[in-house]
Amino acid sequence: MITYRIDVADVHAHLYRVTLTVPQPAAELVLSLPVWIPGSYMVREFGRHLSQLQARQGRTPVALQQRDKTSWIARPGGRGALTVSYLVYAFDTSVRTAFLNAWRGFFNNTSLCLRVEGRETEPHRIELGTLPRGWEVATAMEPDGARAWRAADYDELVDHPFELGSFWRGRFELAGVPHEFVVAGAWPGFDGDRLLADTRRICEAQIQFWHGPKGRPPYPRYVFMLNVVEEGYGGLEHRASTALIANRRDLPRPGVAAASDGYVTLLGLISHEFFHTWNVKRLRPAEFAQFDYTRENYTQLLWFFEGFTSYYDDQFLLRTWLIDAPRYLKLVGKTINGVLAAPGRQVQSVAQSSFDAWVKYYRADENTPNATVSYYTKGSLVAMALDLTLRAERRGTLDDVMRALWAASRGGPIDEAAIAAALRQVGRRSYEPELAAWVHGTDDLPLPALLAKAGVAVKAEPGGWSAGLGLRLSEGAVSGVQVRQVLRGSVAEKAGVSAGDEVLAVDGWRVRRLDDAQQWISAGQPFELLLVRDQRLLTVRLVPAAEPAAGSVALAPADKPLKSAAALRREWLGC
Repeated sequence: MITYRIDVADVHAHLYRVTLTVPQPAAELVLSLPVWIPGSYMVREFGRHLSQLQARQGRTPVALQQRDKTSWIARPGGRGALTVSYLVYAFDTSVRTAFLNAWRGFFNNTSLCLRVEGRETEPHRIELGTLPRGWEVATAMEPDGARAWRAADYDELVDHPFELGSFWRGRFELAGVPHEFVVAGAWPGFDGDRLLADTRRICEAQIQFWHGPKGRPPYPRYVFMLNVVEEGYGGLEHRASTALIANRRDLPRPGVAAASDGYVTLLGLISHEFFHTWNVKRLRPAEFAQFDYTRENYTQLLWFFEGFTSYYDDQFLLRTWLIDAPRYLKLVGKTINGVLAAPGRQVQSVAQSSFDAWVKYYRADENTPNATVSYYTKGSLVAMALDLTLRAERRGTLDDVMRALWAASRGGPIDEAAIAAALRQVGRRSYEPELAAWVHGTDDLPLPALLAKAGVAVKAEPGGWSAGLGLRLSEGAVSGVQVRQVLRGSVAEKAGVSAGDEVLAVDGWRVRRLDDAQQWISAGQPFELLLVRDQRLLTVRLVPAAEPAAGSVALAPADKPLKSAAALRREWLGC
C-alpha cells in the first residue's frame, strides 16, 4: 500500500514533513504533485511549496531528477520500498491548499501528497505523526488504525481534507448516517447548538430531495470543517466533507433569535457546499469522469454545476423556513442586480464563462466586469428561469429535472445533451431554444415576465450616483477615493477616467466620498474631476445623462396577482 506519513515539522515556520513510502517500486517511476484541486478551477502550482526532496531505498540514497515544475523521476536500483521525504510550506488560510501555525493545521492532500504515476488505482494510506498537545483530527476519510486513514485510490485520497487543532465539535445523525461539524477559531460562547440544528435541517431536506424520505445519502459519514476568521468567505466541496471559511462575527450568538445577514450568508454557504455532494461530486461533467491533475480540465457546464447549486442553496433555506419569502426575494434581487451591473454579461455567455474559468473567473482584474459574466450568479438565474418556466407550463419543476438526471446517469457523468433530455422528459417539449438563448447567448434573461407569472413584482430602483457614472470605488492611499473599475460604455469611461485613478476634488472641492458631490450637482449637470494618475494631476469633464438609468431592481410579492400567479407563487415560495 502506498503510504504517506505527515508530521508537523515546525509550526512557527509553517512546515509539514511528508514521508512517502512506495512498496515494490519499478526501475523508474514518476512522482508528481497536482497543479490544481477539483472544485477550484485555476492552476495553482502547489509544487512551489515543496522543498528538500530526498529519496532512499533502504540505506541507499536514490537520485531524484526534476522533470518539470511539478514532477520528479526516481530510478531505484535495489530491493525494498522507495522512501521519499520532503517539506511542504503551508501558510494559506484558504480552503484550497494547506495551513499550519501554533494553534491550527489544515491540509488538502493535493498540496501534500505526491502521486505515483501509474499506481493511482492502488490503496493509499495517511499516517499522522505526533501532534501538538490538545490537538484533535477531523476528516471523513476511513480510519485505518490509530492516527491512520485509508483511501481506495489516489482520487479518494485527495478528496478528503484534514482539520487539525483544538476546535469545537458537534454531531448529529440523519438516515442512519453520522454527520459531524467542527469549527476552528470561534469566539467563546457562540451558539453551536443552533448552528448544528440549522445545518441538520438543510441536510435532511437535501437528502430527501435526492433520495426521498426513506433514502440514504451516498456517503458513510459526512464532516463540515469551518474555519472562522476576521474576514473571509468560501467553501470547497468534497465527496464526504466540505471545507468552509467565514467571518467569525457571522456565527450565531446565544439569545439572539433573529438571523443576521451574515449568518444567513453562512447558512447559504453550508447549503451550497452540501448540495455539491450530489451536483458536481457525483453528478458531474463528462469531462471530469477522470481528472487530469497536470493541467486544466475544461468544461462548458459550470453554469449548471455551480449555477444550479447557487439557485438551490438559498432555496433550501426557504424550504426549511430558515428564511422567509421576502428575505429570499431580497437575496434573488441581489443576484439579479449583480448580473445587471456587469457589462460583461453582454459579451460572454455562461457557457463561455464556464470554459474560461481557468483564466478569467479566478483571475479577476479591473476589466473583469466588462468582459465576463459569473457562471455562479447568471447560472443561478438560468436555473430560476427554467424552474419558473416549467412551473408556469404546469409540466413539473426543476426538482424533477435534477432527479431525472440523477436517475438517468446513475449519479455519474453527464453532458449538455443529458440536461436537454431531462428537460424534455419533464417538460414534454424541447427546451433547446431556452438553452441556446440563456446558456449560449448574451441577451438578458426574461426574468420580469417569468417572475410576474409567479406573482412577484419587479420594481426598478435608483442606483448610487457613483455607480450611475460607471465607477466602482475603493479607499485610496492619497485621497481616500480610488477608482477600482470603470464600466464599459459609461460616462466615466467616455470622459477618460481609468482604473487606478485617485479622485482629489470635484469642481474644485476636496472630497473624501464622491457621492458627497450630489449636494451641489444636479441630475444631468456636467462637472469636473481632479485626478491623480501615476503622480500626475489631470482634470476630466463628465457629462452624465439627464435621466439616469435605473441602478437596480427590488423584488416583492405582488399585491393582487392573478389567480394562476398566486397559485404558482404558493408552490414556489410558500406564500
